[in-house]
Amino acid sequence: MPPSETFKLPPGSPARVWRWSSGRPQAGRRVDDIEQPSTPPARGGVYFPSIDDSATTTSNNGHGAYTGLFRKRLHPSKSPLRTCHVGNFRLPHFRMFMILSLIFLGGYVHYLWKAEAALGVPWTPDPETRLFEQRPLLPPIKETSIDTYTLPLHTKGRDVVDEEGRRFKLLSVNWYGASDELNIPSGLDVQHRDTIAQSIKGLGFNSVRLPYSDEMVITDPPVPAELLSANPDLVGMHALDVFEACVTALTDAGIAVIVNNHITHSTWCCGADPCDAHWANDHLGPLCRIKQTEEDWIQHWEKIMLRFVDNPRVIGADLRNEVRGVWGTMTWDKWATAAEKAGNRLLEMNKDWLIIVGGTESGNDLTGVAKRPVVLNVSDRVVYSAHVYAWSGWGSLEGRYSKRSYASFVKSMRHNWAYLVEGDQAPVWVGEFGAPHRPSIGDANYWNNLMRYLKVIDADFGYWAVNPRKPHENVKETYSLVEDDWVTPVLDYRMKDMVEIMRA
Repeated sequence: MPPSETFKLPPGSPARVWRWSSGRPQAGRRVDDIEQPSTPPARGGVYFPSIDDSATTTSNNGHGAYTGLFRKRLHPSKSPLRTCHVGNFRLPHFRMFMILSLIFLGGYVHYLWKAEAALGVPWTPDPETRLFEQRPLLPPIKETSIDTYTLPLHTKGRDVVDEEGRRFKLLSVNWYGASDELNIPSGLDVQHRDTIAQSIKGLGFNSVRLPYSDEMVITDPPVPAELLSANPDLVGMHALDVFEACVTALTDAGIAVIVNNHITHSTWCCGADPCDAHWANDHLGPLCRIKQTEEDWIQHWEKIMLRFVDNPRVIGADLRNEVRGVWGTMTWDKWATAAEKAGNRLLEMNKDWLIIVGGTESGNDLTGVAKRPVVLNVSDRVVYSAHVYAWSGWGSLEGRYSKRSYASFVKSMRHNWAYLVEGDQAPVWVGEFGAPHRPSIGDANYWNNLMRYLKVIDADFGYWAVNPRKPHENVKETYSLVEDDWVTPVLDYRMKDMVEIMRA
């Protein structure tokens, strides 16, 4: 028996003992009445309730000892089921710990709430921005247009260059709609496609990222006439025909086109639906309305790109938008292998196309390229892509980009993708970024950090998006660069900063 203290009680004295156990006294501890407490005591001791005359020790057994003795261990058992704390000594300490913990937690939550509230305060434009809003937009620099370059394009170190070695900097904007529920690029009920192309060119962009959905390619539905009211020559056509007509309008205007496989189902991207998380979803069985294998995905690419084999201003294929998995389960190796397979198949159709491979985890992570680059059968064709938004970085210790300092923001960019540019290893096209017309302080902080860094590293980019309205329920697109007429530019801090980059 371990060391103990022995307490002898004379016959008839109160001796009720509470201990947290199976309800039986341990060896050497005899009492007349043993009860369990209503709540477990803390570890390491014995409960001693107030004196209760209803429990007394027995008389002397005639051998000089009392049968009513009990012992208190000097070294309590470590088992939580067989030991406890003395209630009047330990419990107040535990309560104090809990109270202090709750106070600390409440203070931290309050701090976070105040920080978030501060980021949400509307941003006030500076005098230079207000002056820009009052002036007409300067015409684009002719030298940035694709029609002044010798095609085809290829990569050289960190740059995309033409046949003469001149850099073609991707100054892009997204024109979406064909990846959404209406299956065609938006705005064709408002303006002729040629007018929209000229509006995009007038903003200073030299290239357009044009997204599509796999469902659009699979079903190729007829387009309702009311969606084409400003393009009567397209009435009666199917979705793929309308998509091709928009591509032709852009390239005829001297704008390069990058086709983008945006999503599997025709809907807004990107939600929590695992069926749209990456290029194949056949492993999910009947869960997905549109089911496709990796081979299906590649065949959809071949079907849509067959229309552009002879159009040299269709310069590339952005293989998949924001590849992601559940809780980081999408590995770079898996995606790089699929990208190589699809890229090589497309290069068999036209060896001049650039093959654009986005990062994993919603397009923001290209760290895997360092050890496992994408290698194609045709050299100098791989361009990587990253997406950077104010809410990016939300799972990190330093938080979303909307709250980062410039130094913290740059550190994250270098870690995720910019090391490829700064090291002259490969081009990285920031294929999506954007901010609302009326930003909060957090939005403006993110935007200023990104613009500052894009100037420093002279990176290629693609703004999201030109569209004034979203296809679903025709709601306002707060990131738009044109008004509802698809012609009038939204002149604000965003265009001011992008014009500075495009004219640099």
